Amino acid sequence: MVTNVTNFSRSGLYDWMAQRVSAVVLAAYFLFLLGFLVTSPNLTYADWQGLFAQNWMRIFTLLALLAISVHAWVGMWTITTDYLTQMALGKWATGVRFLVQAFCGMVMFVLFVWGVQILWGI
Repeated sequence: MVTNVTNFSRSGLYDWMAQRVSAVVLAAYFLFLLGFLVTSPNLTYADWQGLFAQNWMRIFTLLALLAISVHAWVGMWTITTDYLTQMALGKWATGVRFLVQAFCGMVMFVLFVWGVQILWGI
């Protein structure tokens, strides 16, 4: 049996909804950027910088950063609880799963903070 020691969300339905909502946000962000690139054939650094200098784009990008963090967390939690089991790892399963999830969480947090620093120039 898999224990929910490192599941920070409330339920499977909550995880499912978080995964779907974050996927929609990421798809919208990707499609917007793709559309911007397609409609700007002679894109310069000044154009790109001008786009990201606008507050609405910074907020949209921040939302995308948050969405990718949520999406990655739910995905990694699901993968680790499905494959790092007692059957596969024996008595060390819970500890190994916790360490892998803690490492993934720290990496996601560092990347999120780094993205915010790049985005807002902090």
